[in-house]
Amino acid sequence: MSYEQILYEVSEGILTITLNRPDKLNAFTGTMMSEMIDAFQRANKDDAVRAIVVTGAGRAFCAGADLSAGASTFDATKRSDRPERNAGPVDKVDWSDERVRDGGGRLTLEIFECLKPVIAAVNGPAVGIGATMQLAMDIRIASDQARFGFVFSRRGIVPEAASSWFLPRIVGIAQALSWCYSGKVFDAPEALAGRLVSEVVPPDQLLPRARAIAREIAENTAPVSIALIRQMMWKMLGADHPMEAHKVDSRGIYSRGASADVREGVTSFLEKRPAKFPQKVTTDMPSYFPWWQERKYS
Repeated sequence: MSYEQILYEVSEGILTITLNRPDKLNAFTGTMMSEMIDAFQRANKDDAVRAIVVTGAGRAFCAGADLSAGASTFDATKRSDRPERNAGPVDKVDWSDERVRDGGGRLTLEIFECLKPVIAAVNGPAVGIGATMQLAMDIRIASDQARFGFVFSRRGIVPEAASSWFLPRIVGIAQALSWCYSGKVFDAPEALAGRLVSEVVPPDQLLPRARAIAREIAENTAPVSIALIRQMMWKMLGADHPMEAHKVDSRGIYSRGASADVREGVTSFLEKRPAKFPQKVTTDMPSYFPWWQERKYS
């Protein structure tokens, strides 16, 4: 599909997805959601994409939901511009109806299933969905001009984009509740102290730093191993016992141990040369993948 509200650019094995409504501070819309979901699905199918960087055009990362509909912004029953989201009156709705689903959650679940590492380069204000969409990304670095806010309690709603699952796992339950209870907007140093981001850099160093992280992955690692590692780490956050990790680890070591990638990885190390891994995510994932049952909205 062609994109209206994001930019999709691949260079040196790195896909940069840029939220591109700078005149609206990259406020999130249904169109942006659909385009971002398509972009991540497209990246999964493209072996030329080895890592993904997500950033914003202009001075903001994403200022949150587009509030141009005013008081009806979050009321699906009153939005005549999106009848496909109206599942009926709140007191009679079937909560398993797909139309009830939160758009931010549709996006973060797509990012959660991604097979490529995802780096958020937060260039400016990131509020509401602008903050929560980052939580399904693997590495978050921020400009010292960035601001963050889980402002839901100040708008009378609740956290979305599956952030009640992601945020406590990233920053701990106490910090997650503190930010969500207050609904305040806070600066990049506080985000760093709270472990929401891993680095804070000057604005002119943000994208170069994000690309340097992505390039290190793209130039030195086996794509299939990266895809497996990403899903192993994220999926094990919800496991109820380390035996679940042992099962997946064992299958990975057994299958990858006999692979062409491992032969190349070991040989290149012994020969003191860069590895040229032959296997591809699109064709060479092991037979045990995926090892989980797909979850349905119900």
